[in-house]
Amino acid sequence: MQVSSLNEVKIYSLSAGRSLPEWLSDRKKRSLQKKDVDIRRRIELIQDFDMPTVSTKIKVSRDGQYIMAVGTYKPRIRCFDTYQLSQKFERCLDSEVVTFEILSDDYSKIVFLQCGRFVEFHSQHGHYYRTRIPKFGRDFSYHYPSCDLYFVGASSEVYRLNLEQGRFLNSLQTDASESNVCDINPVHFLFAMGTAEGKVECWDPRTRNRVGLLDCALSSVTADTEIDGLPSISALKFDGALNMAVGTSTGQVLLYDLRSSNPLIVKDHHYGLPIKSIQFQRQLDLIISADSRIIKMWNRDTGKIFTSMEPEYEINDVCLYPNSGMLMTANEAPKMNIYYIPVLGPAPKWCSFLDNLTEELEENPETTVYDDYKFVTRKDLENLGLAHLIGSSLLRAYMHGFFMDIRLYHKAKMMANPFAYEEYRREKIRQKIEETRAQRVQLKKLPKVNKELALKLIEEEGEEQQVTRKKKQKNLPSLLKDDRFKVMFENPDFQVDEQSEEFRLLNPLVSKISEKRKRKLKMLEELEAQEQEEEEEPEGKTSDAESSDSSDDEKGWVEEVRKQHKLLRQEEKVKWQERFKEDQQTLLKPHFFEIKEGEEFRSFKDSAKKQKLMKKTLGDRLKLEEKLGMLNVSDTTVGSKQATFKLKKSEQQKKQQEAEKQHRQERKTLRRPASHLKSRRGRGRLFH
Repeated sequence: MQVSSLNEVKIYSLSAGRSLPEWLSDRKKRSLQKKDVDIRRRIELIQDFDMPTVSTKIKVSRDGQYIMAVGTYKPRIRCFDTYQLSQKFERCLDSEVVTFEILSDDYSKIVFLQCGRFVEFHSQHGHYYRTRIPKFGRDFSYHYPSCDLYFVGASSEVYRLNLEQGRFLNSLQTDASESNVCDINPVHFLFAMGTAEGKVECWDPRTRNRVGLLDCALSSVTADTEIDGLPSISALKFDGALNMAVGTSTGQVLLYDLRSSNPLIVKDHHYGLPIKSIQFQRQLDLIISADSRIIKMWNRDTGKIFTSMEPEYEINDVCLYPNSGMLMTANEAPKMNIYYIPVLGPAPKWCSFLDNLTEELEENPETTVYDDYKFVTRKDLENLGLAHLIGSSLLRAYMHGFFMDIRLYHKAKMMANPFAYEEYRREKIRQKIEETRAQRVQLKKLPKVNKELALKLIEEEGEEQQVTRKKKQKNLPSLLKDDRFKVMFENPDFQVDEQSEEFRLLNPLVSKISEKRKRKLKMLEELEAQEQEEEEEPEGKTSDAESSDSSDDEKGWVEEVRKQHKLLRQEEKVKWQERFKEDQQTLLKPHFFEIKEGEEFRSFKDSAKKQKLMKKTLGDRLKLEEKLGMLNVSDTTVGSKQATFKLKKSEQQKKQQEAEKQHRQERKTLRRPASHLKSRRGRGRLFH
């Protein structure tokens, strides 16, 4: 699946990727899918959604279950069932199809307008009837109230074929020399046709009279447009009862209100190519117009571009799946494109999994890599000696690193490591030599990394093959041949460290077996050093020797474990002695600490007392507090016990209480003489 974004609108191309030819067998297709990553990762929404050479028209049935497309070569129609995500049927025709119309809700009634003036009717079982019109046809429309087919083409007349009576009716005589397209309004059934002279004629099917004429060629010429020749009408589409969009052969799209002869807006594609298709998207008020090169989505009120798509091949037709964000195109290539735009609407019911898929892709976006820039981290800049460029215009900050010009990166790398190219060249030559060696007759050679592990796996593989031959079972895949574990025998970072503590403690369990492998390894290395063409296998031991080895393993593995433990203890002792010597050599200097104001220094014994107290049980602590008078336990009338605690006051609180007490006493002493004087004054007044 290919993802593109324009104006912050994500477009998912569901048909991107390589396609397989039809003549390949199913077995060959399956084998290619296993080998080729691009084929395996592609999304095939509908199986075999393509044409042999070219697809010309594509439509969706009214019930939304069937997608029908016509193409060449040979001329044919293919019907795809969306519920089964596969092809329903294929029918070949006698001549190429100009256009077709689905008359029923499903595929049971179809009308084809063909190149040789033929009109062919198909029913559910296949071909039903075939007739001819007087002139070559270019387009037709179906009038549902009267069951009439209106054909326009290389003539000034509009031919009418009544499907109820099964005969041609009187044709409509127009002023145009030729007509290219036509359409019928779905609300009031007004018939409109676009002429080669750049005009649109509107007819009333009830009275068979012309009721309007629009000169679109004159209206399409504006100050910004450049037109070569007279523009003709190449596309026509109604929207609702009053709106109509007209496409010209010079690449302009005109939006009309039927009550006015002047267009509401004129949109130019700026390619000078005829407009092939026009679709309306009502949820976002968009118009989807397409020429053979580009599909543009723009706002119908302002003309502002919403987004656009440029497929790889020329476009012949565009079909918007109703009430969804899916878009399908018929183009000049075997594969028909399918696009999904979540902004336009949800995925159809038959492929609702697309919503979940696109949400996951948005949650885990892929990093963008630019061809002209190189992404480097801060560590890479330090290695290249370019850390001083951080903050300058030469580096552009992005996520956890920077983007820098690829030319500057190559120059800095050459200066930092001038022999990098020679090392790269040597590595490439070595890889080429190894590839040529791989084509020769392969001998049993061990990898450069983890040779003992590789030898162990080879031995186990040989034993398993013997067991499976006896039991007639399938052989299990080897780790040496598995690509997932390939790096373990190539990258030296994955080398097993035999001096590590974990390996040395586990090693005695397989010590005797590893000794055998070491002997084999020595013999193989000697053979490789001598560069012998044929490697001789090391002579094996007799069954008695093997039995003695197994008995030695059973008896001596405990001794080996003890031996390893002793060695580890000795190493730890040596390390401890070295640390002790370093500690003795270091001189300890006294550190002074300042005590805050209002606090007193306490002895270090208080902390030790607290630690001892915390180690005691809750019962012992309660007894101790009861002795100190901080806890009072009393029995209640119900039979339960009641405990009251007194909080221990700190020295600062005690000092504060003493100061408050002293302050109260001073105030009492000051108040006594004043009260005494008052009483004396009162007495004097009474007696006076």
